[in-house]
Amino acid sequence: MSVRKEHPGVSTLIGTPKEVKVSLAKSQAEQVLLITVDHQNHIGTQHLFENLSNVASSMYGLFQQHQSRATLERLAEALVPPTPAPPHIIKEAAMLIQARKAVLESGDWLNAAELAHLAQLSTANPSAQPNKWKKAGRIFAIHHNGVDYFPAWGLDKNEGFRPLKALGKVIEVFGGQKDGWGMAFWFLSANSFLGGKRPQDMLATQPDLVIDAAQDEVLGVAHG
Repeated sequence: MSVRKEHPGVSTLIGTPKEVKVSLAKSQAEQVLLITVDHQNHIGTQHLFENLSNVASSMYGLFQQHQSRATLERLAEALVPPTPAPPHIIKEAAMLIQARKAVLESGDWLNAAELAHLAQLSTANPSAQPNKWKKAGRIFAIHHNGVDYFPAWGLDKNEGFRPLKALGKVIEVFGGQKDGWGMAFWFLSANSFLGGKRPQDMLATQPDLVIDAAQDEVLGVAHG
């Protein structure tokens, strides 16, 4: 449990829900701002907490010093979005969050070190070869919390866990129309062209059908 209090009247509490609950029970604060984090990222989360704590302290300090109205206005403009987000943007953001959550929870992703271990690559620089494959269009990755994750279902078990040739062809078909997350969601989703099956489940066994499905996807977008 961490408590920071740089200015009288404002403090930040950092800890587990139980730890924060205990401290709040003893607090005399009239208002509380709560920020929750579902997954602990020991580096990223700590930096987030420290930055938010510093922002809260600095803003309160400015108010306490009775800075000019113009200064406070500029500070507010810097911290608040320039315009309210349209409803459709909020809806799209919610859909994007759900899609990414589904991809991450599928458990079919390997970081560079895990991929290097499976493929018996050099462990001195485990990301070197996977990045070469990605640059060559043989595989793709999703980027999450500063880490690249590669699809486990895109590897050929019979060829030393190298990227399936069909995966490179699908990437070529999409030709940059989908980023890593877009391709990940496409492979994960039930596909009507494939009779409701997921492309990632058929990539190794029926690669030509998956390539055709990708081409159908591109044609559908082009004529949509």
